[in-house]
Amino acid sequence: MKQKIYIFDTTLRDGEQTPGAKLNTAQKVILAKQLEKLGVDIIEAGFPISSPGDFQSVVEIGKAVKDVVVCGLTRAIKGDIDRAAEALKYCKHPRIHTGIGASDVHIEFKFKSTREKILEQGIEAVKYAKKCVDDVEFYAEDAGRADNGFLAKMVYEVIKAGATVVNIPDTTGYCFPEEFGEKIKYLFNHVENIDKAIISVHCHNDLGMATANTLSGVANGARQVEVTINGIGERAGNTSLEEVVMALYTRKDKTDYFTDIKTAEISPASKMVSSIMGIPIQPNKAIVGANAFAHSSGIHQDGVLKRRENYEIIDPKTVGLDASQIILTARSGRAALRHKLGELGIELNQDELNGLYEDFLNLADRKKEIYDEDLRMLVGEKQEGKPQKIKLDLIHAISGNQNLPTASVKLTILDKEYESAATGDGGIDAAFKAIDHCVKKKYKLTEFMITAVSVGTDAQARVNVAIEYNKELFWGVGIDTDTVVAAAKSYIDAINKFI
Repeated sequence: MKQKIYIFDTTLRDGEQTPGAKLNTAQKVILAKQLEKLGVDIIEAGFPISSPGDFQSVVEIGKAVKDVVVCGLTRAIKGDIDRAAEALKYCKHPRIHTGIGASDVHIEFKFKSTREKILEQGIEAVKYAKKCVDDVEFYAEDAGRADNGFLAKMVYEVIKAGATVVNIPDTTGYCFPEEFGEKIKYLFNHVENIDKAIISVHCHNDLGMATANTLSGVANGARQVEVTINGIGERAGNTSLEEVVMALYTRKDKTDYFTDIKTAEISPASKMVSSIMGIPIQPNKAIVGANAFAHSSGIHQDGVLKRRENYEIIDPKTVGLDASQIILTARSGRAALRHKLGELGIELNQDELNGLYEDFLNLADRKKEIYDEDLRMLVGEKQEGKPQKIKLDLIHAISGNQNLPTASVKLTILDKEYESAATGDGGIDAAFKAIDHCVKKKYKLTEFMITAVSVGTDAQARVNVAIEYNKELFWGVGIDTDTVVAAAKSYIDAINKFI
């Protein structure tokens, strides 16, 4: 029989502890609504005692969502619990999440107390919170480093006191997966009343094992997982919601678990969190990273084009993406090139493809990644069979807030050299005007876009322009580490399309 795993999302509490990720109340409400749409079971909305802003956020989230439990975090202190209960009074399904340290490290050095006093404080906190709400979760902080015997005693006593959920956190990301799984198994074997509560796991990623530890906890009896979107959180982050959910979904042939997450909402939720919090997603991040469904190796591209399952264990549509990406680079083969040309509506026979492939590789060696416009340019050159009529031989530009922007260019046009100089509103504008002087025609620029091809201070700039000629648009592309040079190349490239 399939067993449900409850998804406890702490993006708005633990996730917000990511440096630079501070949210206002309005932003938290927007994200809470997306989390509800995603299908999480519990939203940890904040730490009400910590600030007036956090208190108000919990209040407003409680009003905004209806089909999800809203949770407020507290310490094992009556004042904290009172404040949380007040913040949660508008919630349809309120939960107080209270707790205290369980490891000897925390007991001795953080609380400067004893096991007996800490246990008593935890029990009293649960009893007090139970007077405010029916649903009380207890966290045994730093359980990953806690003595298993003392931890079992603590779990037994807080369940006896009324805890409906007991959270076993690997607060410092210290445990190995097998070790953490054994800890959960130990609790199930040594806590007499453990069937009276749901056991939850809350793992951090300090050693990169948060997802593995969480799944190990589930395999040994945990039925709630505490996660964040994109794995954000304190230090190296928390367990990633999308990784745990998609691991259970993808390997349902090997597990007896399910979640209520609407997987097609994973990508939209990930992008929303990244955008609102201002935290970029690493490209190689599992499930939601830009490269998660991108293929640049020729062997992989050929395999995935023949059958997606050759190199993808998840259909991109399952997590809300349109399709896989075939990234053209110098490692791409003819199959990927033909596929990309087909997407652009360009059909070539085998001889034409073989001829184009050599030019494609030469360009790919210089540009790292080949874009649609580059392919159109390559195909256009092949079909015309003509060399570029205008070539940029030299460009010199002066700009700055204390100088009159000036550019001088030297072009070769049909084997003749032309030189000109011009001023403008910046170095690029001046370069375009100087080119116009050389070709003795002024063109209307209708599109202009600059993007970075690589990263760092030596990043290459890729400039795309569109100019109008005889009521038609002609696109050009240029690339260089100097943006003015790249712009000049793109402008000339566009002119070459119709001269």
